[in-house]
Amino acid sequence: MEEANIKLTSFSKGSGCGCKVASDVLKRILHSTEELPTPSSLLIGNEHSDDAAVLQINEQECLISTTDFFTPIVDDPYDYGKIAATNALSDVYAMGGKPVLALAVLAWPTDKLSPEIASRVLEGARFICRMAGIALAGGHTIESTEPIFGLAVNGLIHPKHIKRNNTPKEGDLLFLTKPLGAGIFSAALKKNILKSNDYDTMLRYMCRLNDVGSALGELKGVSAMTDITGFGLLGHLAEMRGENKLSARIYFDRMPLYPGLQKYLDQFVYPDITTKNFNAISSKTSTLNATQLFTLCDPQTSGGLLVSLQPAEFEKYRQIVQDYNLGDFALTPIGEWSKSGSKPIEIQ
Repeated sequence: MEEANIKLTSFSKGSGCGCKVASDVLKRILHSTEELPTPSSLLIGNEHSDDAAVLQINEQECLISTTDFFTPIVDDPYDYGKIAATNALSDVYAMGGKPVLALAVLAWPTDKLSPEIASRVLEGARFICRMAGIALAGGHTIESTEPIFGLAVNGLIHPKHIKRNNTPKEGDLLFLTKPLGAGIFSAALKKNILKSNDYDTMLRYMCRLNDVGSALGELKGVSAMTDITGFGLLGHLAEMRGENKLSARIYFDRMPLYPGLQKYLDQFVYPDITTKNFNAISSKTSTLNATQLFTLCDPQTSGGLLVSLQPAEFEKYRQIVQDYNLGDFALTPIGEWSKSGSKPIEIQ
């Protein structure tokens, strides 16, 4: 099959991070009654759904380790590789660290898709790894009924710079470094109704590294940080709240959205996992209208960083955002943390 004629998205049920297992199902999968010894050097495991595991090597360095992979979100294999690599690297940046090494994870239906197409996927990933200043140094490949690709990534960080996803403070402001809408655009692509300029917009955001996270890791005023992926903004916001007795007040009119998103919302275009995301957090949120539901629960693939920032550090944050040319929307707070209200998450 010639590369120009393939549609990678036709080979899988889900797309990108939209193929993630629903959060309530994931909790059941991860549940275990077996207690295993945990080394004191393991600073962060999977107990709080952080973006990566962190192992302390010495007083000055910690190893960040993560893996992320998914089924095709676009039809072009080179673009697929770029998006998957950017998404996987994001977990290291979300912890405040810097990636140092990547390995490929590839599952491929060689009876349906040629090795040359898989090679283009890897070329896209290599390009992004070069942009991040690291090597794609190896990996593992298996036969599969569906194409699957991603990376296992290692990074480094100073112990004092680690950012967790569930440690916000009362009074913190919330910022988002990429707009929402990736899931809706990808669903439109799968329906063959995505406009070419909208594809370009989606690709630009999905392939933008979240490397600003490395700089934000050094900013003491960042209380918590995570990247927005398959569970949507509200799902990851609920994880950020954790067991804290705080409420997140979200100002929807400040929420950055993909330009041109409304025309797809008007056609009721959205991924299947959107409603699953809503069902998982509906009891924790105030009432949502249709637009709020389909955007705030939209699964993001290679989404932006959600940053919980102490207001006194805003000027330092502003300088970092401007240095990385993220855009003015990343300087506008989309919400804030306050004492517990009527709901853990309140949309205004």
